[in-house]
Amino acid sequence: MAVPVASVVLSAIKVATSLVGFNLWFIPTFLLALAYYHYDLFDPENKPVDQRILHKEYDFIVVGAGSAGAVVASRLSEVKDWTVLLLEAGGQETEISDVPILSLYLHKSKFDWKYRTQPSKTACQAMKDNRCCWTRGKVIGGSSVLNTMLYIRGNRRDFDQWAEGGNYGWSYDEILPYFIKSEDQRNPYLARTPYHGKGGLLTVQDSPWNSPLGVAMVQAGEELGYEHRDINGEKQTGFAFFQYNMRRGTRCSTAKAFLRPVRLRRNLHIALWSHVTRVLIDPVTRRAYGVEFVRDGVKQVVLARKEVILSAGALNSPQLLMLSGIGPAEHLREKGIEVIQDHPGVGENLQDHIATGGIAFLVDQPISLVMNRVVNLNTALRYAIRGDGPLTSNVGLEAVGFINTKYANASDDWPDIEFMMTSSSTPSDGGTQVKRAHGLRDDFYDQLFSMINFRDLFGIFPMILRPKSKGYIRLRNKDPMQYPLFYHNYLTDPHDVAVMREGVKTALAIGETQTMKQYGARLHRIPVPGCRHLKPFTDPYWECVVRHYTMTIYHQCCTAKMGPDGDPYAVLDPELRVRGITGLRVIDASVMPNITSGNINAPVIMIGEKGADLVKETWLGR
Repeated sequence: MAVPVASVVLSAIKVATSLVGFNLWFIPTFLLALAYYHYDLFDPENKPVDQRILHKEYDFIVVGAGSAGAVVASRLSEVKDWTVLLLEAGGQETEISDVPILSLYLHKSKFDWKYRTQPSKTACQAMKDNRCCWTRGKVIGGSSVLNTMLYIRGNRRDFDQWAEGGNYGWSYDEILPYFIKSEDQRNPYLARTPYHGKGGLLTVQDSPWNSPLGVAMVQAGEELGYEHRDINGEKQTGFAFFQYNMRRGTRCSTAKAFLRPVRLRRNLHIALWSHVTRVLIDPVTRRAYGVEFVRDGVKQVVLARKEVILSAGALNSPQLLMLSGIGPAEHLREKGIEVIQDHPGVGENLQDHIATGGIAFLVDQPISLVMNRVVNLNTALRYAIRGDGPLTSNVGLEAVGFINTKYANASDDWPDIEFMMTSSSTPSDGGTQVKRAHGLRDDFYDQLFSMINFRDLFGIFPMILRPKSKGYIRLRNKDPMQYPLFYHNYLTDPHDVAVMREGVKTALAIGETQTMKQYGARLHRIPVPGCRHLKPFTDPYWECVVRHYTMTIYHQCCTAKMGPDGDPYAVLDPELRVRGITGLRVIDASVMPNITSGNINAPVIMIGEKGADLVKETWLGR
């Protein structure tokens, strides 16, 4: 039965005001316009059904409905004779999570696990308690509901290196068909190349709106000698406009792409607000036969005839393995957990992309994404009616550059720095949500940015692509409701500090190009707090800056890696099966042996696609 529009809108307004943390005055008008022009967005029948009554047993249980889990459940349920249960700790997406410009306002909301790392002396020195904020999606669609929707596959060399390390089936030529299978590329020029797909479930499109700064950034890259190219095509080194997981100006999460179209399949059950606490494993046969989870405060058990598949993400999957008796034996015994399989690699090899924040350039013209200027009644109606305008902007992320520092081999197409270039920066919202999302201390922000709140500017965030510093995860205790301990170990390897320092220098060169100077570009030259004892703009100064405003790009991965039989830290075989345990796989960002060169959401979706096929090959022989 249809739900009255007014009732749905009132509910959405309540969600919106609690979600973003302050009352955006335009929200009521915005949502009423959305309801009028796009009632289908508000129709609860369009969302996956939250199954309240579950069977006692399914063929497959998939834990986590995120970037990989949504794909796995959708693809396995294509086999009509199989029953699939998808368990998700969070709830449904909302209309607000669809709006690209509001992505940072989802951080530290009810959609976020709100993880924080352990204090560090090597990085995140500008953050509260020297702890980095690790936003992870606790919602159907997972982190694809909270991210900035950037579609970047990584470099050919990344995947070939996986295969060369003993992971058969994971070379670039072998995984490219899975990227293409998912993709529905809406740019007709890209869609006709052999590197892109049309008609897949995952929509990829160009931004419906760009500022003049986005075009200038790509031209500035050309001025420095880099080509303008498709960074998901034949080569990666160069500059381009970002490609996004968007559909008609709204977010295309994996829940929207892979689960909504199959929500009426009788063999697929989705249970929301279901927090899995343990995989059930027979200690004698070492076979996984089900999971234990908590829903509505009640502990429940459901069984798996064929397999349990962990797709809970690179932080939660290793936690679940350890809680289930799979992990470093000494650590498990220390926490009072019975050891079923000693796997020293569980929770190790933690890798992430980090960038340097605070590289901001002021401009003389009103052309940037200043929040109190672009969020208004006109832009709200434009978004609701036409699906374009500045509200479709991914918090200003417009252009991307893949560049070589002096530590990379320029003759190889394997750059070591990615520039995320924005028509905004940290103070573009006046020190509200961006500061909060990054976890910056008030005194740091006020000394560095308060004088340029709401000013026209652009930012460049140099991100190291293949860091050598690696962290690890440990259980706090055996209580599954207690968050694990995260040790990021950022910048513990001197190589990473050097590469990021050189990335900052090239970012400064972008601001000095004639292309950017036509807008009056000039570096915001206030010395960074904590680094003022050093001579400004010297190597030691920039190394200090890197250690202070250290931004995670939320790409945690590699914590239950796949590898060959001879690797004692390989938790999985190349078919993603947990070694020593039957009936248990991991299919998510955990499985990567090494991080890919770029934003990782697209590779994680590819892992979901290939992982589902590996399961089908096992049980169907195809």
